[in-house]
Amino acid sequence: MSPEKIPLSVAIITKNEEERLPACLESVAFADDIVVLDSGSTDRTVPVAGSFGCRVFVEEWKGYGPQKNSAVEKCRNEWVLLLDADERAGKGLGEIISRALQSQDADAFRLRRKNFLHGRWMRHSGYWPDLQTRLVRKGRGSFEAMIHEKWITDGRVKDLDADIEHFAFSSYADMLKTLDDYSTLIARELFVSGRKATPFSALYHGLGMFLKIYFMERGFLDGLDGLVTALTKAGGSFFKYAKLIELQRERKK
Repeated sequence: MSPEKIPLSVAIITKNEEERLPACLESVAFADDIVVLDSGSTDRTVPVAGSFGCRVFVEEWKGYGPQKNSAVEKCRNEWVLLLDADERAGKGLGEIISRALQSQDADAFRLRRKNFLHGRWMRHSGYWPDLQTRLVRKGRGSFEAMIHEKWITDGRVKDLDADIEHFAFSSYADMLKTLDDYSTLIARELFVSGRKATPFSALYHGLGMFLKIYFMERGFLDGLDGLVTALTKAGGSFFKYAKLIELQRERKK
């Protein structure tokens, strides 16, 4: 006999995630409602989600915050767990959530996120405890920002003694691709908001990020993975301002 499911919705946004999505969906089998909002996958993401019994929707990409808000709106339950396709519910999360929802003493809960690289839990480099507001009460807040979105609520937010597991990068090459993609998106967002940048500000932010991750966050304890993480995060910080400078120059032409 399968265990009784709890009255919880899970919302996942996807695009071309046929390889990572099954592990994510298997980890949240305790929920009685799973919504997958896809943004035009060209692989088998949509049929894979359907094979797990998910309610699947397809919409054009609107940015991370708006896309997640749209997914939350489609959920049937009052409480929603937000996961990305490269994340999984940690051990015992269903039981922990069930107990937390019975108390009804918060409008959102933050969970610890364990980040993995090359199969190893990154305990430093700014990756732990990496608190994320992911268990939210529908209608009591919303995600804001097109990238690096955060759940904003006027209600009470509590920390939950539970983890989600994050498998974002399969290789260093994957990290560099993400650096390039994200720095481009953030530079455009900064440009639209009217922010300015100079070569000095790009260098200042890049160097500052490396010192923070590698020394203040003790990335050196994570070995080569920690060094690469510090360098890529520093590169992302540097290039978002360098790309902003490019946009400023193009506007002046």
